[in-house]
Amino acid sequence: MTAATLKLIAFPGAPNLPIFAAIERGYFEDAGVLVTLEATPSSAYQIESLVNGEFRIAATAFDNVVAYQEQQGAVQLAKEPDLFVVMGATQLELSLVVSPDIQTYEDLRGRSLALDALETGFAFVLYHLLEHAGLEQVDYTPVAVGATPQRWEAVKTAQHAGTLTIEPFTSAALANGFRVLATSSSVLKRYQGGIFTASRHWAANNADSLEAFICGYLQGLAWTLDEANYADAVDLLRRRMPAIKAGVVDAVMGKLLGADTGLTPLAALDPAGMQTVLDLRSRYARPAKPLTSPEPYLDLRYYERARNTGTR
Repeated sequence: MTAATLKLIAFPGAPNLPIFAAIERGYFEDAGVLVTLEATPSSAYQIESLVNGEFRIAATAFDNVVAYQEQQGAVQLAKEPDLFVVMGATQLELSLVVSPDIQTYEDLRGRSLALDALETGFAFVLYHLLEHAGLEQVDYTPVAVGATPQRWEAVKTAQHAGTLTIEPFTSAALANGFRVLATSSSVLKRYQGGIFTASRHWAANNADSLEAFICGYLQGLAWTLDEANYADAVDLLRRRMPAIKAGVVDAVMGKLLGADTGLTPLAALDPAGMQTVLDLRSRYARPAKPLTSPEPYLDLRYYERARNTGTR
């Protein structure tokens, strides 16, 4: 039988390394599915395309699932979404990268900051970080620019004074003389960053394919986290993301493999980290909604079956 092909869409970044490994080392194919990966230019494009069926699975921020399920997304969707969290991916640390002339938070007053979207993803992390430093949203101008590569480019070319980044873009910024003014971990002890999401309807009718994807990803993740594979993992990451230079790759890998800043072993979800996301959304999203539990956004049956089954 011909293996099903699954189209996966993800944000560009080092956290995609387990996906690269599962593709190149044949883990997805061994599990019974072929996976193609496309980088998204923005969360709005990603979620619209996923809901419309152009992709079957997305690697995205937990907040994006909550936002669109609660009708608080950055764009109006053509049909009602039925997205759910399949499994975790990262306990993410975000860095507030700023231009070299920014020395303190006060220097951001009256300046513009680049975001993916203004009401989803990591926007609320930025608002919280700046509020904690004494800046209200009226003190700066957030601008929707898109995914991290576009945001970093906008800061590098002086279109905006700063943005939130993940690796390898944080290390690239530091190597180019830009500054990290703060990190999300300085104000948020736990934060569920990346997850995988899919349509409930599609998953119910394609459980075998989804579980095969999970099996393949978990193998790619285990390979990535195995210290014995470090040199090969570095080589794979640099081949897939050639913009990562030799001088910064160890810093990138350090964050990626860090327990508090990167990939989550076994793709587990962090209840406290998910609650942080809900608390931020309850505080900053409009219209305001109290969000008290991550349970409505989860369905871990496929993940649990895949873990019990192992490689197909």
